[in-house]
Amino acid sequence: MKLHELQPSPGSRKNRKRVGRGPGGTDKTAGRGHKGQKSRSGAGKGAFFEGGRSRLIARLPKRGFNNVGTTFEVIKLSQLNDIEVEGDTFDRNVLEIAGLVRRKNWPVKLLAGGEISRAVTVHVDAASASAIKAIEAAGGKVVLPEPKTESAQKAE
Repeated sequence: MKLHELQPSPGSRKNRKRVGRGPGGTDKTAGRGHKGQKSRSGAGKGAFFEGGRSRLIARLPKRGFNNVGTTFEVIKLSQLNDIEVEGDTFDRNVLEIAGLVRRKNWPVKLLAGGEISRAVTVHVDAASASAIKAIEAAGGKVVLPEPKTESAQKAE
């Protein structure tokens, strides 16, 4: 037997039904009946359609607070302890090379998880107060970006 001689077993494959192709059962209206929404092409209802009445999600009361804030790449103090770097200065490039920061467009935030035992300089976008206190107690410092002034924010 050769590759070009392969074929499925007789009766195992069935031709698809070609609707709307002339007389013979599923011809003129292609099994959709006459008129109405379901007879049209592209017709259908959404997942939450309820027969024309207001959807359940629209009828329920809206409560609480929906926070649409900034999402940070989070780094802990214990992770900084494990990385060996020349000069003990951590910036975004060093953290990306070490694999602690993966998303390039997310800001980096330092949190006080664990302890740090050496003096390091950390350049991040945000840091918790306890993380800054722990690094300064170890003899290091945290460098944060300058806050934007109102005139600079209006220019954007």
